[in-house]
Formats: sequence, structure tokens, C-alpha cells
Amino acid sequence: MTGRPGSAPLWLSLPALALYGLLLAVPLTMTLVLSVNLYDQTKGVLPAVSAANYTSVLGDPYFHRIFLRTLRISLITTIVAALIGTPEAWILSRLQPRWRGLCLLAVLGPLLISVVVRTLGWTILLGRTGLINQALGNLGLIDRPVELLFTETGIVIALVHVLVPFVVIAVWTALQQVDPAGERAALSLGASERTVFFRIVLPQIMPGVLSGSVIVFSLAASAFATPALIGGRRLKVVATAIYDEFLGTLDWPLGAAIAVLLVVSVVAIVLLWNRLVERRTAAVLG
Repeated sequence: MTGRPGSAPLWLSLPALALYGLLLAVPLTMTLVLSVNLYDQTKGVLPAVSAANYTSVLGDPYFHRIFLRTLRISLITTIVAALIGTPEAWILSRLQPRWRGLCLLAVLGPLLISVVVRTLGWTILLGRTGLINQALGNLGLIDRPVELLFTETGIVIALVHVLVPFVVIAVWTALQQVDPAGERAALSLGASERTVFFRIVLPQIMPGVLSGSVIVFSLAASAFATPALIGGRRLKVVATAIYDEFLGTLDWPLGAAIAVLLVVSVVAIVLLWNRLVERRTAAVLG
């Protein structure tokens, strides 16, 4: 095969890249075209070009609250998942191989269960008479049930449960590149395990933490089933608002405009985040 040395993998992957690019580009293009059309309650979608849908969304405080709520839930979910997944991956990397496999299977377990089944399980746990409120009441920590279902807190709890594994996998990959000799040297000089983690290990695995956080944020911002079941009809996020416009009011152009704005917002945040990851990686490698 002609070309520069080492270019064979790129040429071999081009058919798959072209296929996936086509499958991604076509729906996005159709959604973008639909978002600039108009909608009439009697005639349906009108093939006209207009920015009315975007001005309607950007100028309506109702959609402002939905986008801000989605951003808030996504950021909190990302922070909590990173705080849980980072030390979890570090602990897993230090277990014996037999126990490591079992614990890793437990961590990845949520990904093996249907999102609907998993979320329905959380509705049982988070309800006023659920196991969480019963346990807190039996321990004497609460006098009356805590409202967890149909709240942002409940949505965050359910999202963290399923998205933590993505942080664990990303941090685990970064930990494979950490030289254990540095940790042993610090321990031999009297440093505590906590100091070794925060001063030696964490700076080196920060690119993995940031990469996992990007994945968590993207998935949390676009999540539908979990916010719909845990948050209910009144606590809307962007994904459920899009669903309502498409299947509730049948205003497909407005729903498409909301979807485009969500994609643009998430892509912009992810690009800024990736820039931070690249700078951090360059600083670590440098």
C-alpha cells in the first residue's frame, strides 16, 4: 500500500469511518434542515426557511430554565461521578487480580442492565416509602420521608450510578501509564498514602479524569429515560422537552431547533473541555 509509513491503519479504517460519518451526518443534517422550517397546526410542517424556531427558544424564559436545569444536573453529575470514580479506579488498581475482576464486574454492572429497568429500580428506592427512606427512618435520621423522587437530586443519584463506570474506565487507562517506582520512592521517604495519591498519582492521571468527565457530561446532558422517569412530567430537561415537542405538540421544527441547540451547546463545552485535557496532558508529559 502506497503512502507514508504507518498510514496503513488509517487507510484500512477509512470505510468504517466513512460509514459512521454518513450515519452521523445525515440525521444531523436532516434535523438542521427541519429546524428552519415552520409549523402550522392545520397544515403541519411547512417547507419554509426561517429562524423563528431559534428565536422562539432563545427568547422564551421557559426554555432558559430547562437548559439551565440540564446544565446544572449535568455538571453536578459530572463532579460527583469524578469524585467517586477516580479513587475507585485507584483502589481497584491495587487489589489482587482475583478480587479486582470481581470488583470491576460490580462497577461495570449498571452498564449491563437496561436503562428503563435500572431507572424503574431507582424509582422504587427513591420513593417516599422506598428502601432509602425506610432505612433513614429506622436509623432515626429523619422524622418524615425525604423527597427524592421527582427532584433534581434523584435524577443526579440515578445518573451517577450508571455514569461512574465511564470515569473508572478512563482513570484506569491513565493509571496503567503511571510508573509505580515514583510511588514506592515517596513511600520510602515517609510520605503517606494520601500524600502519594494527591501529590504524585493524581497529577499524572488528571487527563484520564478529565476525559472521563467529558463522557459523563455528554451522556448526562443528553439523557432522556432517567430524567423522564425520575423527574416526572414537571421537572423537564432538554431531552424530555424535545420529546414533548415531537410527540406531544407535534411541532417537529421547534423540537428540531431545541435538539440543534443542545448539540451545539454540548459540543462547545466538550471542545473547551478537550482543550483543557490537551493542555493538562502536555503539561504532564512535558
